[in-house]
Parts: sequence; structure tokens; C-alpha cells
Amino acid sequence: MAFIVKKIIHGKEYYYLNENKRVNGKVKTKTIAYLGKVKRDAEQKAKEILGSRKKGKEINEIKGDKEWENKLEQKKVSEEVKLSREEKTDKIFSIAGTRGFFFNTASIYGGKAGFYTYGHLGKLLKTNWENLWRKNILSLDDNFYEIQSNNILPESVFIASGHVESFNDPMVECKKCHLRFRVDNFLEEHGVENTEALSIEEMNKLIKEKNLKCQKCSGELSEVLQFNMMFPVSVGIGANSKAYLGPETAQGAYLAFKEEFLATRGKLPMGLAIIDKAYRNEISPRQGFFRLREFSQAELQIFFDPDKINEHEKWREVMDKKLFIKFADSNQIEEISCSDLNKKKGVPKFYIYYASKVQDFYLKIIGIPKNKFRLRELSEKERAFYNKIHFDMEIILDTIGGFKEVGGIHYRTNHDLGAHQKVSGKDLSINIDGKKFIPHVLELSFGDDRNIFALFDVFFNVGKEGAMFKLPPKLAPVKAAVFPIVKKNNFEKIAKDIADDLKKEWNVFYDKSGSIGRRYARNDEIGTPYCITIDGDSLKNKDVTVRERDTAKQIRVKISELKNVLKELINGEIEFKKAGKLVK
Repeated sequence: MAFIVKKIIHGKEYYYLNENKRVNGKVKTKTIAYLGKVKRDAEQKAKEILGSRKKGKEINEIKGDKEWENKLEQKKVSEEVKLSREEKTDKIFSIAGTRGFFFNTASIYGGKAGFYTYGHLGKLLKTNWENLWRKNILSLDDNFYEIQSNNILPESVFIASGHVESFNDPMVECKKCHLRFRVDNFLEEHGVENTEALSIEEMNKLIKEKNLKCQKCSGELSEVLQFNMMFPVSVGIGANSKAYLGPETAQGAYLAFKEEFLATRGKLPMGLAIIDKAYRNEISPRQGFFRLREFSQAELQIFFDPDKINEHEKWREVMDKKLFIKFADSNQIEEISCSDLNKKKGVPKFYIYYASKVQDFYLKIIGIPKNKFRLRELSEKERAFYNKIHFDMEIILDTIGGFKEVGGIHYRTNHDLGAHQKVSGKDLSINIDGKKFIPHVLELSFGDDRNIFALFDVFFNVGKEGAMFKLPPKLAPVKAAVFPIVKKNNFEKIAKDIADDLKKEWNVFYDKSGSIGRRYARNDEIGTPYCITIDGDSLKNKDVTVRERDTAKQIRVKISELKNVLKELINGEIEFKKAGKLVK
């Protein structure tokens, strides 16, 4: 008789498979195998070991294993284990680095702060996010287009935009160890809010009042200085060789405006979107993956007639919708209708329409919980002087602490086109129905990498089933994993055929190594929403078991219907329990 034994060694659990045998009239216990540290895996391994001893009962044994597996897996995944900020951060970065989401660039040379490489899963996740952005933001108007500009632009572009003169961050230096770091982030870590609104004098005063010292050696700090974050480069030789890496993608859209306006038959509003790299020489980029020196942006510049700012042809579609807003003069998040935001707060309809669609993108498409999202109004002191209206999209991130900016909605007036017209000497005005004017711009700006990191933070879960990213299926880098329950030709052929067919539509992972429990755990960890198992019943009934990541529930689905069912599940068109026959 074989049985599982749990032993506690130095406070930790270990599982063994023991067996009782009668020898010379006495019962003796022998250890057959070490089963591991996880009870579920131990039970599964024991089944496999005992099953391998039996001959001539392959199908029955497999079916028996599956019945046991179904009973085990139908438990609802346990509620999330509460982790400290440091624990959660460590676990996310550990999984991200070991499973191919992201890791430090050039780590073999020691790396450099603010530079990260997307691994194979991270690149897939980022691509999925960007495609959802295109589908739901870029498609808001038929006259919106995506273009591709350059990362290197001549100095005159950034003289006109104001970046050469004023694209600065406040910096302080330790007089003892000479460490330099950003003052606004430093003050935020010491309980100061809305540091963007502080002047240099106010920052110096706070440092003295709080008696703040160097974060590395506790040395005395210098006076606050301004540090320009532009990356200069040389293009060719001569007086006009000076250029810069773009600190934002927006300038490419402004430079292309006139050509695109004429090419798209001269209609407003017109939107130009760019998804590309931006470069900022951050003083001391901490916060890991959240604050980078080379990063990606998804930005949409909407050019419109300023006389029509308080109208939008689809206003009725959003007028009764509620927005979650923290106004500049309040410490609370208010739930306010678009109509009231227009009538009581004076925010124009054109701006509100797009703010509503941005909120929908986060709450309905990405699936950010309502209590973790807000639109925060920036005061006149906080926002750039050319932004007449400025709300940031913010998400609560446990790993960084509190609400953090992942994008912004900026009414930039005609500042950009007007400045480029002045410096370049080229006429950037347009004429519509006899009215000549320089269009105004509403900018929808999203930090790709910040949004990706927000997904890791918001959807990370640790329970008895282990660590996992509960990513929405539309975003998950791997949509499904396909497993033959045993390494036998007939099982493997069906599983491989299914995997090859699904790969025509999605990124699908085929895995035949390890226990079924371990294969589930590996895919849970990287966020795979559905696992498909080919078992003994599949050979007879031509169906498979589909397991849902978030609940561990399972359904049986006919192989002939599998692709359509999976498509409906990924797109959120059907509930899991209604997608097949529930396994009990």
C-alpha cells in the first residue's frame, strides 16, 4: 500500500511517497520517491509513479488521473495574498526577468539605470497593448492617421518647441559623495505632494525644513539646480550639425501637419498619431521600469478649429457618462457626468469627449479596476504654460506607492504650430471656407512602458496556486497553452495538430514536459488565460479540456468547435462557464 507522507524539516514542508510491505510477517515502511515541496504537485507525481507500475491499463489510468485532476483544479483560485511593497516589487521583477518580459539592457556589462530590454513575452505584451490603443484610440475618427517621423531632429525644431531653453528637471548634489538626483522625486518620497508645482526656492526651503540629507551617505545637499534632459547628437559636419534625440514624439506630428492636411483633403478635425521612441537624460532614474531614459510613447495630436472647441458631433454619446476626477482644488475623487463637467466646470465638450474615451479605454478595454484609476487635473502652476487644460491619467501602483501618471490629455492651443511657423518662417495656417487660422491641438499622450508596468502591478496575484499575472486575454502575450497529458504518440499528435491550427490566429504555446500541475503553474505565472489538455477522453470523444487561469475551472469543448470558442473567450463575447460543458 502506497501513501504520501508530509515531513516538516526546519519549518518547511516536504512530501514523500512511502509504501508499506509485509516482510516475514512484519510490516515495513519504505520510501519510494521524493515528491517535492508543493502538495498539489506531490499528489500528481505520486499518481504518475503509481500509474507507471500498471500494465495494460493505459487509458483507464489516464482517465483516472484526469478525474482526480478535475476535482483538484475545480477549486476556485484562492484570494490574493497581501504582499508588502518590497515583496511585490521583487516578485514582479523576478518573474519579468526570468520568464522573458523585461530585464536590464547590457547586463553583462553592468547595465545602466533607465535602460531596459523587452524579452520575447514583454514584446508580445507591448505589441498587444499598442494594437488595442490603435483599435480604440486611433479609430475614434475616420480622419485620424498613424505616421512615422524621425527620432533625431535638428536643433531648430527644439528651439521652436522650447525644449532647448526650458526642458529641465530640478537636481540636487551631495556635497560629500557628489551623488546627483532629482529633487521632485526625492521630496515625493518624503511625503510632499504635487511637486511639479513647486518653485526652486520652495524646494530649497522644504529640504532645509525637513532637514533632508543625501540618500546614499547622509551628507549635506547643495542648492537646487536645473538640469536640461535633452540628448544632443551631431549630424554631419559644420555649423548646422547640432541635433537632438526627440524627448517626445509630438514634434514629428507638428512638422508633418501641413503635408498631411493637404494629403487628406483638408478636413478638420485631423489626427496624427505616432508610436515611437523618446529620449530623456533623467538625472537619477529610479522606480525601475517606470522611469526610463529611452522609452516609448503613443501620442495622438488632434488638430481642430478653436471656434468649435465646445462641440463634438458625438457629444450625446458621452454626455451622461461619469468620469472619475480629482480636481486641482480638491483632495477627493469626484464622480461627475460629462454634462456637468461642461456646465459646472466649464471644460469644453471637444476635450471632454476624448477624456471620456480615454477613461473607457482604461476601464472597459484594459480592465483597470475603477478604484485604481482617476483623471487628475493639474493646476496652472503644475502644467506647462502652453497647456490651457491638462488632466493626467493616473493608476494606483502598489510597487511605487499611490497614484502614478501613465499619460495625459493636453489642450496645447496653437502654441506648437505657431512656434514652428515663427522659427521656420513657413506659413502653417490653413484656409477653410474662407477662414484662415492656425489650428489648435488636443494631445492624447500615453507612456507605453509606464502602461505596461501598470499591467504588471495591477494584474499581479499571489495565492495558494502560486504567482500569476491575471492579464486580460486580449493583452496576454500567450493566449493558450496546449498539453498532451502523457508523452505518447497518439496524444502528442492530436495536441500538436491543435496547437498548429491555433497558432494561425494567436500566439500559442505547446508543452509536453513535466507534470500537468507544473505545466499549469508555468503558464499561470506568465498570464496565459487558457490551458487546453488532450487526455484519454479526447481520443474517444474528440474533445478537450479547457482550463481557465483565474478560477481553475474546466470545460469540455469539441475539437471542431475549439477555435471559435477560444476566439469568443479572448474577445470577451461569452462567459467561460457557458462556453462548454462544465467539468464537475
